[in-house]
Amino acid sequence: MIKREDILSMEYLKKSEYTGSHQGMRYRLESASDEEGNKKLKVTVWPEPFNFFKTPEESKSSVFFEFDEDGVVDAVAWMNDRLFEDKDRWSRASANWDSYSLS
Repeated sequence: MIKREDILSMEYLKKSEYTGSHQGMRYRLESASDEEGNKKLKVTVWPEPFNFFKTPEESKSSVFFEFDEDGVVDAVAWMNDRLFEDKDRWSRASANWDSYSLS
């Protein structure tokens, strides 16, 4: 389970994105604008082993939350929901190493 204290402070999130992983699920929190141009907290999850930039877009799931402390708490809850609801996806993530190529 991901906990709020696993995520760095709002001050950090204002300046940079934050990435982590838990039980085969990688995640990224970042400041972004929604469709209306409002500042939001964008949270993206995807299966290991690849980083955000090497993972195909169709393998990622993203959602927006308010860019405040409540939004971070809501984001953590959403990520934990993904961990539970997509448990098979994350448990199979280690098989993705087979598609890894150095070239």
